[in-house]
Amino acid sequence: MKVSLFITCLTDIFYPDVGKNVVELLERHGCEVDFPEKQTCCGQPAFNSGYHKDAKKAAKHMIETFEHAEKVVTPSGSCAAMFKEYPSLLKDEIRWRERAEQLAGKTYELTQFLYRVLHVTNTGATLQGVATYHTSCHMVRLLGETEAPYVLLSNVQGLELKELPNKQNCCGFGGTFAVKMSTISEQMVDEKVEHIEETEADVLIGADNGCLMNIGGRIQKEKKPIKVMHIAEVLNHREMGGGDV
Repeated sequence: MKVSLFITCLTDIFYPDVGKNVVELLERHGCEVDFPEKQTCCGQPAFNSGYHKDAKKAAKHMIETFEHAEKVVTPSGSCAAMFKEYPSLLKDEIRWRERAEQLAGKTYELTQFLYRVLHVTNTGATLQGVATYHTSCHMVRLLGETEAPYVLLSNVQGLELKELPNKQNCCGFGGTFAVKMSTISEQMVDEKVEHIEETEADVLIGADNGCLMNIGGRIQKEKKPIKVMHIAEVLNHREMGGGDV
């Protein structure tokens, strides 16, 4: 199966190793991966801030960029959800709306694609440690994906997964929300970190780099001994010499 990688801004700029892990995972499971070099921001920051005219420009560019793709896979439930917003965003432009619907229909978040399209339940990963998983808002509420990450993580050899208390609560990132409402965002992420500590986990896992950047930044600032990993890094992890995380 041919797959086009939608890398996302945060992965491209701050977390390139996540992108590498995504490619290795997809190739290991029989996919031919290509990377459309003209891809840019999907327009989500502008869209969420109410600048829909600017968001439409980004949407049209991305529709053209990924029009050739058989399937589109991204390591972000948030950005995958934005692609699925395109038909609504472009509803008054019939030609663009139809093209947007085609893109939305072939776009998947990574774990969603592995589990629901490739029918993978075990990636052969090994990671010794205790972890908890943060369910990002867009992944759950907009994509409706609540099963795939847990199934895949449950089959990582050596990993003990602890349920995160109040996992449905936002971490306080919310894109521009963290900037515009920084005081509220800070209180939200503090609460999230407290719940993570309650699990006594060594590792925090997530499927959205925006959330992980926000939570991880707070963990680092507070000098908490918790490692932060994107789920692609976990699912592609192989122990070296029997060491732990």
